[in-house]
Amino acid sequence: MKLNQQNLPQLPAHIGRPSYDIQSISTGIAHIGVGGFHRAHEAAYTDALMNSGEGLDWGICGIGTRADEITMRDALTAQGYLYTLIELDDRPDTEVRVMGSIRDMLLVTQDGSEAVVARLADPAIRIVSLTITEGGYCMDESTGQFNAALPHIQHDLTHPSTPISVFGLLCAAFAKRRDAGNGPFTVMSCDNLPHNGDVTRKATLAFASLIDTELASWIERNVSFPNAMVDRITPMTSVAHCQALRQQHGVDDAWPVVCEPFVQWVLEDKFVAGRPAWEKVGVQFTDDVAPYEEMKIKLLNGSHLALTYLGVLRGYRYVHETMADPLFVEYIRRYMDEDVTPQLEPVPGIDLAQYKQTLIERFSNCAIADQLERVCSDGSSKFSKFTVPTINRLIAENAELDRAALVVAAWALYLRGIDENGDRYRILDPRAEFCQSLVDEDEGLAERLLGREEIFGTQIPRSLAFRDAFERNLLRLGTLGVSGTLDLLLTR
Repeated sequence: MKLNQQNLPQLPAHIGRPSYDIQSISTGIAHIGVGGFHRAHEAAYTDALMNSGEGLDWGICGIGTRADEITMRDALTAQGYLYTLIELDDRPDTEVRVMGSIRDMLLVTQDGSEAVVARLADPAIRIVSLTITEGGYCMDESTGQFNAALPHIQHDLTHPSTPISVFGLLCAAFAKRRDAGNGPFTVMSCDNLPHNGDVTRKATLAFASLIDTELASWIERNVSFPNAMVDRITPMTSVAHCQALRQQHGVDDAWPVVCEPFVQWVLEDKFVAGRPAWEKVGVQFTDDVAPYEEMKIKLLNGSHLALTYLGVLRGYRYVHETMADPLFVEYIRRYMDEDVTPQLEPVPGIDLAQYKQTLIERFSNCAIADQLERVCSDGSSKFSKFTVPTINRLIAENAELDRAALVVAAWALYLRGIDENGDRYRILDPRAEFCQSLVDEDEGLAERLLGREEIFGTQIPRSLAFRDAFERNLLRLGTLGVSGTLDLLLTR
């Protein structure tokens, strides 16, 4: 049965569906970057609140800045913006539910900048949230400053009335709202990067200061940028997922979203124009997100990178395949216990031993079939957020470096695009060609790769101990293979 509002009453009884009147929803949130994670996280929390009878004035309008988002927009439009969320696990009580919290979607490439800016400037929009990937914040990791030289940023500085970048759109909307006396909206990052709200604020103010210093001052005085920790493993939706939804549940959905049952959101309560009562559906509000953020980024995201490049080199293609290998499980446990945990401050309400065991179980979830390709993607941006801070602390404390150096060595070999079985794979990274040029020759590889401060910062290139550990593990991977390297590392 084709998913649309008319067919909702005819769906099988076990399929959850909106208990609220979809027609009565008004839009209060604009979300830039509607992908699987947003639909399994913020949109799902908002749908849950609406199902409780509240929050119908917080419907979501999706905003897209990339040409490749038209396929999703068209699929959702044809379904009245309804979509199915499918939880995947071995448990029998996992949920299949139709979501109705997204009510519209605009694309810069199709609808034009003016239409998008006008929607963001509408006083009804009180929150603009973001999932634009770690690299979408335009920060130069070597300097810690906003990178205004990027082509889409240069376009917006030259043509501020027709912006195409996230920050150009935000600032154009803020200018309209300021001039109309309509007040600001909250900008809320939902991306996996440390201090995401602070980073968003820094990037927005940097862009604004380049086009209108008075606007920058207005934003600084009036706009809030809450920090957040977000967590839910959400693999890419495949044709197989769509087929399984039709065959097992009788729902014909052009673009469902699949995810694990686990979900978490810890959020600073800093909203200048109101917010949904998300605390009623499980969101934890706090004055200090930092301990939760560091725990999640270093343990979950850092461990993901620690296993993912090694897994691809070994010939695996899914996260759960790597976790079926005892060498990988022991390596990840040692990395979490010995390298990361000593660096963490106490996290209120969290038992770290239990949290780490939960991560092992989540990574091992074979039903979700999370693709290593997805976790590997955009590595040149992820390293600086998820792994480099751990390495920097290990270097500063003269600690053991081999486990962490192995992560970087595995990435170096991964960039060559061929696993130890001779099979080739795609490398999804906006800077893939550049990164591959750093590893195309063995001679001088360590100096070329580790010397890239925009990826590894300044401390790693200066550490002879880390370079030695990197080269040692690179040699082991080349001669012993992944399993031999892990076996040697774990039996020392």
